[in-house]
Amino acid sequence: MLALVAYYFCLPKPLFDKPYSTVIESAEGYLLGAQIARDGQWRFPEQDSVPYKFKKSLLYFEDEYFYQHWGLNPVAIVKAVIQNAKAGKVVRGGSTLTQQTMRLARNGKKRNYFEKIIEAIQSTRLEFKYSKERILTLYASQAPFGGNVVGLDMASWRYFGVSPHQLSWAESATLAVLPNAPKLIYPGKNQAILLNKRNQLLLKLYNEKVIDIQTYELALEEPLPQKPYDLPQVAPHLLTEVSKKTPQQRIATTINYEIQKRANQIAQNYYNQYSQSEIYNLSILVVDVKTRNIITYIGNSPTTIAHQKDVDIIQAPRSTGSILKPFLYAAVIDEAELLPETLIPDVPTMISGYSPKNYNLSYEGAVPANRALSRSLNIPSVLMLQEYGVYRFYEQLQKLKLHHITKHPNHYGLSLILGGAESNLWDLCQAYAGLSSTLNYFVSSKGKYRNNEMTSLNWNQETIPDLGSNALQKPGFGAGAIWQTFEAMREVNRPEGDEAWKFYDSSLQIAWKTGTSYGNRDGWAIGVNKDYVVGIWVGNATGEGRPSLTGVSSAAPILFDVFNLLPRTNWFETPYNDLEEADICITSGYLAQENCPTKKAWIVARAKKTKTCPYHFLVHLDSSERYRVNSSCEPIENIHAKSWFQIPPIQAFYYKNYHVNYVDLPPFRADCIAQNASQLDFIYPKHQMTIYLTKDFNSNLQPFIAKAASSTGNKTLFWYLDNNYLGTTTNFHEFEIKTTTGTHRLSITDTNGNEKMIEIYVNSKS
Repeated sequence: MLALVAYYFCLPKPLFDKPYSTVIESAEGYLLGAQIARDGQWRFPEQDSVPYKFKKSLLYFEDEYFYQHWGLNPVAIVKAVIQNAKAGKVVRGGSTLTQQTMRLARNGKKRNYFEKIIEAIQSTRLEFKYSKERILTLYASQAPFGGNVVGLDMASWRYFGVSPHQLSWAESATLAVLPNAPKLIYPGKNQAILLNKRNQLLLKLYNEKVIDIQTYELALEEPLPQKPYDLPQVAPHLLTEVSKKTPQQRIATTINYEIQKRANQIAQNYYNQYSQSEIYNLSILVVDVKTRNIITYIGNSPTTIAHQKDVDIIQAPRSTGSILKPFLYAAVIDEAELLPETLIPDVPTMISGYSPKNYNLSYEGAVPANRALSRSLNIPSVLMLQEYGVYRFYEQLQKLKLHHITKHPNHYGLSLILGGAESNLWDLCQAYAGLSSTLNYFVSSKGKYRNNEMTSLNWNQETIPDLGSNALQKPGFGAGAIWQTFEAMREVNRPEGDEAWKFYDSSLQIAWKTGTSYGNRDGWAIGVNKDYVVGIWVGNATGEGRPSLTGVSSAAPILFDVFNLLPRTNWFETPYNDLEEADICITSGYLAQENCPTKKAWIVARAKKTKTCPYHFLVHLDSSERYRVNSSCEPIENIHAKSWFQIPPIQAFYYKNYHVNYVDLPPFRADCIAQNASQLDFIYPKHQMTIYLTKDFNSNLQPFIAKAASSTGNKTLFWYLDNNYLGTTTNFHEFEIKTTTGTHRLSITDTNGNEKMIEIYVNSKS
């Protein structure tokens, strides 16, 4: 009984305890790359089968009676003993493939008769435990093939550059004889011996009618391997990521092999181009919106070690630039605090010492919110964030699972929207995929959401992401706000310096956004449609900026080239269940009031609580419509009432440079008693601003130029500094001011007695 128990438990556990390589394959089963095992051996994880050609070659070379014995072949053993005795040395082995498998499992054991007896006993036990096919796969996975190559999989790639199932009969025969004498494979050595062994095996296969005469003759003509092949490196940075999460496994990834290879070529082409400008790194990520599967993963350009080629930029946090602006736009639209075409100020701004600037250093006075997003204007975005609140926006970013935005909202302040925070390409693409999926599902389910749309991206083919269960309440942004955000991002001819966009393929139906971080260190471009998200980053992994590096000029061209690899798709369907039709003021974009020119537009269902247009009102004019009048100077029957569009003076100062139809409010006729006060404002400087004055060669402080605006542009303005009269300006209100360092009060007054005063701090540059 004890002997039976000992026999039952005689196999080592585990049978093989050597470390394996990490191996990744594409969704179609193509090898993408592999990482060497910890012990320095190339040993792929066990496959579930052995290719037919190799199996036949192996059996006829090593063990013809493999399917007839129970682990031992007594006839072969007796023949081997007799031949070895006659020769006085070992000239023939009697081991079966099962015994050889056990010998591999018992690696390190001494080769003596006692150990051979144990090996024989264990071989019979192995036959009881595993099927013949499993024993063959164990052997094929663990057999030595020369050097640090272990197993058929690696040997096939190393010596012939193909997968085992693609091996020819000659190649299969070559590999079948190697475990018996692995040193024969060294390139340039032992070629005659190896060729003879291979050809003898091919002859045996022909004689046993395994192959026909034509196959045999063609196989004899095939050359032996002359040099080792490099393993495919189609997705090296994904391989590194997989090895961290699931080491020593063979993972079938979600990567589309053809798209990955073609995207690699795109990356190579742009690297060759950008490296001329000392821009050495880029990354590309493509996501399937419906499944959240990664279609393409390029963590870095094919650069050099000196330029950080091994850094996976997809996972690295980088300054976001303007890439977060669509999230703010969606949040404000979703909260019904703004309509897509509502005018937002675009004027020189200072907020608590923070003075944002537009990329091209110009100002338009006021721009529609959707145009501010599509053109990536900084000042409207900062003012929008100030109104919405940094804390509230921070909470929205947490819902989007941007994991690297972890500091207190006060740390970021208003710079959060202009690149003051860091995120990575993985999280950003995940967020955009979640928004696209939310919109798609809402439309397809006729008004329902899912509570886990922001689920993580996936590269494992066996993993099915959990998108949650149905919910009537939106978990994040509503479908209407997302749709309106994508509509704004759909516009092609946008950011400043957009001359090159006319050459892009406008038929691509995508919503997209670019971003450039401070100092031109990071160039972003992310695009999304119903089916895919494409994310691009361009820059230097070391953080060095380059003047030529921008999202619009560097990242966007790659975005369009990658989208051209993907199947075309229709534009997002309109989520009518989350929208309602309303009358909108054509000029201001607000909800219309009685004095506005109107049009019909779809707005989010909650947006009717937004305020009506504050910029249109009735004015009373004389018959010439050149002057405002009232009953003090004109009979009521002669007064013409007319709807007038007027924005604050500082906005109007810039706005009319871009809108030739904008007309300032007419002045009151001289004989009228004015009822409506003129509006005054300073363009520069702003209230409580610190002004730094330069000195000339004699150390005298130089003046600064102050600018002001009036709602009636032909008014004369009177300028005062600390209640001291300085002078007047008419029509164009710019005044050179000489002063000393310290705190001063600057004021302007018009002819109607309207006044505007600010406090400024003057300092000198050392």
